[in-house]
Parts: sequence; C-alpha cells; structure tokens
Amino acid sequence: MKREHKQTAIQRRANLVFLLCFLLLAAALALFNHTTKQQEQLKAAYTAESTVANVEAQLNRYLAESDLLKNIVSSGYTISNQEFASLSELMSDEDGVIKAIELAPSGVVQNVYPLAGNVDAIGLNFLQHSERKVEANLAKESGQYTIAGPFELVQGGIGALLFDPIYTADESGNQKFWGFSMLVLDWESFLDKIQIDKLQNASYEYLIWKAGHEGEHVVIAQGDTPVGGDCYEVACAVPNDTWYFEIRPKAGWITPTILAFEVIILFVLPALIALGYWQTALRRYKDTVHAAELEKSAREAQAANAAKTRFLFNMSHDIRTPMNAIIGYAQLLEDHLDEPERARDYLGKIRSSSDFLLSLINYVLEMARIESGKATLKPEPSDVRELVESLSAVFDPLAAEKHIETKSTVHIEHPYVLSDRTKVREVFLNIISNSIKYTPEGGHVSFSMTELPGEEPGTLRYKVVVQDDGIGMSEEYLPHIFEEFSREHTSTESHVVGTGLGLPIVKSLVQLMHGTIDVTSKSGVGSTFTVILPFPIATEEQLPRRRAQAANPAAELAGKHLLLAEDNDLNAEITITFLQENGILVDRAADGLQCLELLQSKPAGYYAAVLMDIQMPNMDGYAAARAIRAMPDDRAGLPIIAMTANAFEEDKQRAFEAGMNDHIAKPISVDTLLATLRKNMK
Repeated sequence: MKREHKQTAIQRRANLVFLLCFLLLAAALALFNHTTKQQEQLKAAYTAESTVANVEAQLNRYLAESDLLKNIVSSGYTISNQEFASLSELMSDEDGVIKAIELAPSGVVQNVYPLAGNVDAIGLNFLQHSERKVEANLAKESGQYTIAGPFELVQGGIGALLFDPIYTADESGNQKFWGFSMLVLDWESFLDKIQIDKLQNASYEYLIWKAGHEGEHVVIAQGDTPVGGDCYEVACAVPNDTWYFEIRPKAGWITPTILAFEVIILFVLPALIALGYWQTALRRYKDTVHAAELEKSAREAQAANAAKTRFLFNMSHDIRTPMNAIIGYAQLLEDHLDEPERARDYLGKIRSSSDFLLSLINYVLEMARIESGKATLKPEPSDVRELVESLSAVFDPLAAEKHIETKSTVHIEHPYVLSDRTKVREVFLNIISNSIKYTPEGGHVSFSMTELPGEEPGTLRYKVVVQDDGIGMSEEYLPHIFEEFSREHTSTESHVVGTGLGLPIVKSLVQLMHGTIDVTSKSGVGSTFTVILPFPIATEEQLPRRRAQAANPAAELAGKHLLLAEDNDLNAEITITFLQENGILVDRAADGLQCLELLQSKPAGYYAAVLMDIQMPNMDGYAAARAIRAMPDDRAGLPIIAMTANAFEEDKQRAFEAGMNDHIAKPISVDTLLATLRKNMK
C-alpha cells in the first residue's frame, strides 16, 4: 500500500509538472503570438500607408502636369477653348488614367478635353451638385486638392474627380476663389497604375474605404477575396479626407502551420518533460526502494542467519539430548539384558527418544517442503468428529501423565466436509501438543470447536479455540511466534524439548487452507490459539464412498509371499523381521535387477506384492516398477508399494507415475506397513 501510495504521488507530481509546463508554455506562446501579430500588423500598417503614399505621389504627379494650366488661370489670363484643348492634350498621359481635363470657373464646368464623350459634363455646377458638392466645397475652403469618388461619372464609367482649387488676386492683392482645375480619373486604370494588386500578390486580403456623405462605407478598392475576421484597420490621411485600410494576411496573423506546430509543442513538450520527470522520479524511487530492500534483505539475511545459528545451537542440544539417551540406554540395555523389567524400561526410553528425533526430522522436512511451495492439499470426505476423537486419544494419556485437566467441546451441525485430514490433524496436533508441553502439572487445557456460516453457498467454517494456563509468552516475543527457527526459551530454560518449527508449519498450513490463526498470550498466565478454517460441505454422493472405504475389512496376511527390494542390510533385516513375525514369507533382492530376476524365476501369482525401495544400485525402484508393469503376464498387475526415505509429496507422485500402487515413508511403522499391505493385497 505504501509503495502504491508513493507511485500515485509521483504520478500526481508528474501531472502537476505537465500542467505547469503547459501553462508556462501556453503563456510563452501567447506572448510570442502577440508579438508576432504586432509585428505583422506593423508590417500591414506600413504596407497600407505606403500604398496611400503611393496614391498621393501618383496624384501629385498628375497635378504637377496640370500646374501650367492652373498657373495661367491664376495669373488672370483668359484661356480660349483652342488653347485649353492644346494644353490639355499636352497633359494627357499614355496610360489612359486621365480620362478628361476640365475647367470649372466658380465651380461650373465650361471647358472639357476631350469633348467627345464628355459633352454631358458641360454646365455641371459641382458646388451645388448633390453628389459632388461636399468634396468641391472642401477643396474651395481648404485650398487643397480633394478626391471625389469613385462613382459613376456623368460621361459614363467609374471614375474619380480630382478637384484642384484655383485662386486669383484682386486689385488689392487678396486671393479669391476662381474655380477648379479638375482631372477625371479612370479609377480601374488608376489602381492598375499604382499597382495595388501587389497587396494581393503579397498574400494580403484588403479593403480600402472611406466614409460617405451619410456615413456609409464607400469602397475605394478591394482584393479578390473578402477580408476575414480579425483584420487590422489603418486610417490613412489624404487631403480633406481619411481612407481606411482593412488589411489581413490571407493565412491570418499566425499561419495555420505555425498554430499546428504550436499546438503540438504545447502538448508534446510538457508531456515529454512530465514523462522525463516521472521516469526520473520513479527510477530514483525504485533505486531508493531497491536500496531499502537490499538493506532489508541484508538485515533479514543477518536475522535469518542469526536465527538459524540459534536454531542449530538449540537443535544441537535437543538432538544430543535424545541421542545421549539412546546411546546411554542402549549401553545399559546391553549390560542388563538379564533383567526384563529394567530392559523394558530402557527400551521404552529409547523408543521415546527415537520418536522425538523422528519428529524433529519430519518438522525440518515439512518446513522445507512448505518453503519450496510444493505443499498441496488433497481434499477428501472427512468426519470431523473422528478427528476430534483421534486427537483426544493421542493427548489424553499425555495430559494424564502430567495431571493436566482437559476439556473438549464440539458444537457443529455438519460433521462431514471435504478436507485434507492429514494437514488438519497436523495443525491441531501441533497446537495441542504445545499447550500440554508448556502447561505445568495440575494445569488446564481446553479444546472447543464451533461451526460458523461459510462465505459461499455449500461451505462452512470451523472455529477452533485451544486455551491453556501454561507458562505463556511475553509481549515482546508474541510477534515472532510464527517465525521459523524461533523459540522464546531453549529446552534448557523451559525443560521442554522442541525445534521452534511447529508453529511456523501450523501458520503455513492454515494459510494453505485459506484460514486464519490468532494468538493471545501472557507470561505466567497462558495462551489462547484461535483457528478458523473454511471447508466445502461433503455431499450425500461423496459420503458413502468414504464410509465404504472405512468399512472395508482387513485381509489375512499370514502365509502370503512378498518380494522385498532393499539394498540396505539393516533396513532389510528390520523389515523382514517385522513381516515374518506376522506370518508373512519374504524373499529379498538387493537391487532392481535382482528383483526382476526373482520375480521372473517364480510363477505368476507366487508373490502377493512387492515392497520396493527407490534408491538402489544397478537399477532404481522407479525403473524396476516400470519393468514389472511391462511384463506380458499377470505379474504386470502385481501390487507394488514404495518403501523409501524419499518422503516428499513429489516423491510419492513420481512413484505413482512409475506404476506403483502405494507409498510408505521410512522409518517404517509396523502398523502402517501392515495396514498398507492389507489395503493393497486384495
């Protein structure tokens, strides 16, 4: 949980880095776009003003050509029609921009060149004309030329009028308005002359307009495409008027390519920075975690080595104690063979010490198997009441020896469940054994079992509480109770032999069965173990099969012939003696090859079963079993029972895969051996 929380925090910080980078980059790009737009608008403004300046320069050029006519009139000279025509012809341009030249004394047109096509303009009073009087009066009052139009001309076509006011001096030398020298411009030709299409060629959308007499927009010039939104407007002053330029780059102030690139940068760059931060932070965190795990592993390894060292010291003591008893009582037994009572006492003590050594070895092997992950469950129909009775049968005599009062209560509704009886029995054997071992004489040990509802339909949970008033455990040791190789007191301190592996095995088995185990304890007061194990309820179809197996009668073994394959002479002697004392006839083979030779030398049906060791020279037990199963006659179906020190579950599985019928682990128990033979020799 802590690691997930840390990784979530790193991810949140990476998201924050992305957001901050995104905002900073967005602000930077916004500033860049604003600056770029300002620069582009300055360029557009310069372009607009340059265009207007070009218009003024071109108009001034035409006005300069008409200055001769204007100066003649200003000097008071009266120009005849013929002279006007001659001067006007000189003023005409080759580009056809000047469509006509007019003289309008007091604002009334009297002379026009060329007259052809412009006759309708004769007599037109511009100072009073509804569409021309504003510009005409502006020119009269200001003394500056003024442009009127573009509009439809009286003589036809679209054009503009250039009013150039003329003043003459009276006898007193005062200037008075004489009239106008006017140029009629062909507007399209004029726009071509000033090359306004260069705006469009420069990828600008543009519109040039001015305010009309009633405030309306009068279009002076525009590009082929309408001006888009967000255009830049530039006010350009011309004599007696203002022209407005609406101008905008065709691709916008910021081009789509730049915008697309900025969008990509806006998301990709913060993402890369955030990803880099996330990877760096995660790598540092993993390095920190790895370093912490290495340090933890080193501490755990040191603690494990220390625990194993303590375990070896403790186990060395616990092994040497029964070994000393076995060796010592064996010597005493040899010295007192002629005293039956003393000899039986010595044999009982030797057997008791041997049982402890065997349990010690079994504990170590069981722990190794659990740690390797090879421990598995074999559920089968089980009667829980029989389990409780078997536990009582084992521990009641032990409790009676120490004058310990025991109490067993069972309150269950469903006694038949699917369980691994061996492992369930091992759990409670260990717990109850500890309670009896660590409870002094005159103490109390209680066992109670109650049934709880299961978490799924068709299941139940058994709650088992084992309570004693023994020596208990300290609060400091209690968290370590299920650690391997751990004991609070050595056998020297507690005077109780043990390996410190029983409870770790119990914990592992309970977890394997998806159960729970809790312990409460106090030094000098006692301990309480609470175990909850879930089981499927056995169905009616499963119960008869179990009961039929339990009710199967034992077959008579006396007089049967057995073939024993065993390479160890001592083991062979012990097994043969056990069997012969029960009336069974035994032939021995020293390895797998001799086993096959003896089997082939006897007729089919001579041997009732084969007891097969596994690790033998020349041919091991697995190969020998497969060879027997390959025989062409009835001997191929002969019961084969593995009798070996290979006691792990995987060893049993290998034996079954080789064709064997059953498995007995050494050291041999006579009762187990005879029961297995009865089961297989039908």
